[in-house]
Amino acid sequence: MKARFLMCPPHHFGVSYSINPWMDFNVGQVSAALAMRQWDALHASLRQFADVQLLQPEPGLPDMVFTSNAGLVLDGRAIPAHFLHAERQGEHAHFEHWFRAHGFEIASLPGEIAFEGAGDALYDRSRRCLWVAYGNRTRAATSVLLRGALAIQTVPLRLVDPCFFNLDTCFCPLDDGWLLWYPPALDAAARSEVERRVPAERRIAVSEEDARDFACNAICVAGNVLLNRASAPLQRALRLAGFRVIQLPLGEFIKAGGAAKCLTLRLDESRVDAPSLARAA
Repeated sequence: MKARFLMCPPHHFGVSYSINPWMDFNVGQVSAALAMRQWDALHASLRQFADVQLLQPEPGLPDMVFTSNAGLVLDGRAIPAHFLHAERQGEHAHFEHWFRAHGFEIASLPGEIAFEGAGDALYDRSRRCLWVAYGNRTRAATSVLLRGALAIQTVPLRLVDPCFFNLDTCFCPLDDGWLLWYPPALDAAARSEVERRVPAERRIAVSEEDARDFACNAICVAGNVLLNRASAPLQRALRLAGFRVIQLPLGEFIKAGGAAKCLTLRLDESRVDAPSLARAA
């Protein structure tokens, strides 16, 4: 069965405000035509391996294109995001409406706690756990709340670099227990926890150059890794791990702080029949 993803066309995309360091010098600098071509190329490539559903973009909400932040989906349940920044809070109702209209059970987190969906909560199919970031956007208590809401093991990781403000900008669980990551974006305790749970031979640490090219903001599907750009050493490492690397320039979206993974939300993550690693903690 094909994987399923949600995307949102960039009809209203642009950098019209700044809520992260990538936006600071890019307000008004996006080429709408180039962004559309880049998005179309990602969409076409992903459709070779997955079913892609589309969300209607809304005027005045330029970041709706980053559907990774719409919420977290697992086992047919959706936990919609609650955005920290006022500029993105208008997206919430549209994302939740889409989830309800498409048959997902809604499981909201209590209160007004900040949570940026699958940008900060990444399901690891091999270890059957959620890696959950806090420190920049999503709050520390979210890990405990997600554990209760989904009855799943969660692993909190503190982010410390404002350029990598969501976990999916610096951390990407791949198939077969592999991990693509940029360790300096995490604090020492988080790095130690990752190293305890993921064997060294399954960890691919990227360089600063690759990290700033959003190499960790990748989509792993059907043995393929779709990303903006990867250096020659990183391409070799991924090929040796058994992956096919597909580079898709996404520079217009990086101006807003996102790339391939940010532009998609996986809809079919499930613990049923998921592979597991006996050695995982």
